[in-house]
Amino acid sequence: MKIRSFLRMAVLATPLLLVSCHSHKKSVEEPKVVVPQTVEQVKFIEKVNATAQTAQFVSSKLKFTVEYGPQQITLTGSLHMKRDDVIRMQLMAFGFVEAGRLEFTKDYVLIMDRINKQYLKAPYNYVDFLRNSGINFYTLQALFWNELFVPGKQGVDSTSVNRFTTTNGGEDVIINLDEGKMSYSWLADQQNGRIKMANIAYRDSYRGNTQLNWDYRGFDKMGNKLFPSDMGVTLTTPEKEVKLGVKLTYIGNESDWETRTTVSDKYREVTVDEILRRVMAL
Repeated sequence: MKIRSFLRMAVLATPLLLVSCHSHKKSVEEPKVVVPQTVEQVKFIEKVNATAQTAQFVSSKLKFTVEYGPQQITLTGSLHMKRDDVIRMQLMAFGFVEAGRLEFTKDYVLIMDRINKQYLKAPYNYVDFLRNSGINFYTLQALFWNELFVPGKQGVDSTSVNRFTTTNGGEDVIINLDEGKMSYSWLADQQNGRIKMANIAYRDSYRGNTQLNWDYRGFDKMGNKLFPSDMGVTLTTPEKEVKLGVKLTYIGNESDWETRTTVSDKYREVTVDEILRRVMAL
């Protein structure tokens, strides 16, 4: 596939996930605290939390696929993550040229197009959907690390447990957290508490519903616990659907890398709106 097609699909795929909900202007309602009905519910949430990986660093080779309408591409690269600090994906063209970089920190999202020397850097609250739904770095971290999350919070503590409800689904347990027009749900294995799927949905009877589905298709051993090694991500809006595949190999704990990318002054900064116009033109 030509470099131009690669850039349009791979480098713009993540911005599409962020800006496709940019038109939602209404804030969600105040969070509603729901107390679990039984002690067993609380114990199961704690069981899910206990499966969380304790490593501070995660590194891996990366196979990254993008499917957008009739277009599909597979790229290689690397993934580096530092707990509570940064998530970085480096995407390669032809296997040896870094063509795109996606970096998520606690304060901003950085997307770099190295071939055309341009970049996007924006705080999470710049995008209405992310700000109103409470989605931030810690939400993305929880999705990559196979963990529960509470919108707008750094993690799930003892006081947050009571905000979840659970429903027995046979071999699995459905975990729910509803806040206004936002709905968060997880499907977890009843025996070991491992999350199989996460879903974030925005309900809008006028514009139509938007949802992000994160499917965990495989796990590999890391330390004395498992870590998700094969993930499928699907964003569905009333107008578009984008599918991403993230497959990790040679998972380790490399820590000798810079946790922040410095953008050269040779790069031109673009805006979220400019990225959106490019995505809509695909």
